Amino acid sequence: MLVVTTNEIQGYRIVRHLGLVRGLTVRSRSVVGNLGAAIQIFFGGNISVYTKLAEHARQEAFDLLVEHAHSMGANAVVAMRYDANEIAAAVTEVLAYGSAVVVEPMAGVGAAEPRPWSGAGTGR
Repeated sequence: MLVVTTNEIQGYRIVRHLGLVRGLTVRSRSVVGNLGAAIQIFFGGNISVYTKLAEHARQEAFDLLVEHAHSMGANAVVAMRYDANEIAAAVTEVLAYGSAVVVEPMAGVGAAEPRPWSGAGTGR
């Protein structure tokens, strides 16, 4: 599954638009996580407890996006974006969204190999 933030994929042409796809997760911080973060805040610098939580939430939303696109018959997602909102104290929503499409390589372009920006390796 190719996933890009652009509206087009170089070396491919979009042959069918399937519609909006999204992946949504809602996460909260644990009491233990908040305690660890409070200690890190006291000393300053990167708050790795929250960084890991944010990365995990984004990865989960991304994986759900890819799963949704795959279930619609897409082989790519264009115009992919993230959005995040705090919906309650210590509860954050992360949304990954984009347009599911079917793409095919353009003639004469060796675009069939997975790219670093593809969803390959996400287990989906």
